[in-house]
Amino acid sequence: MNKQVLKEAFSWIMVLVVAVAIAFLINRFVIFKVAVPTGSMENTILVDDKVVTFRLSYLFHDPERGDIVVFPFPDNEKEDYIKRIIGLPGETVEGKAGLVYINGEPLEEPYVKEKINRDFGPYEVPEDHYFMMGDNRNESQDSRYWDNKFLAENKIKGKALFKYPNFTWFH
Repeated sequence: MNKQVLKEAFSWIMVLVVAVAIAFLINRFVIFKVAVPTGSMENTILVDDKVVTFRLSYLFHDPERGDIVVFPFPDNEKEDYIKRIIGLPGETVEGKAGLVYINGEPLEEPYVKEKINRDFGPYEVPEDHYFMMGDNRNESQDSRYWDNKFLAENKIKGKALFKYPNFTWFH
């Protein structure tokens, strides 16, 4: 083999190694993909949908009500959950008569699949924590049922950017 062929092969290998390294770093520190195993976020996110999540969303601002985030389940951090932020630090969250109330005011929630069928709370959200709920309220294991009711801000892994379906017909 001549030197020119070896040089060309080496340059292609280096391009491939750099591309893999960049992909690894982006996945580790910028974005990541999660698969949704349950219907707790229906109709917003369906079972088996894939969600692309941005790790740096809260670098320059705090999480906001309505954001959908990925985080380790507070009662078992080996398991990741995806839910919507409902209660912010310092707020009182309560569910009664089918609606969610924040500081005594009903929350406008066009994304909810159906009204809640059980009252809950009131719960006062601690500083640097959030009250989380799924959009499919009657089928969601969320802050209402956790032993550790609130999600610490520093546990948020990222904010959902967009979803795409599970294209099973590609298999």
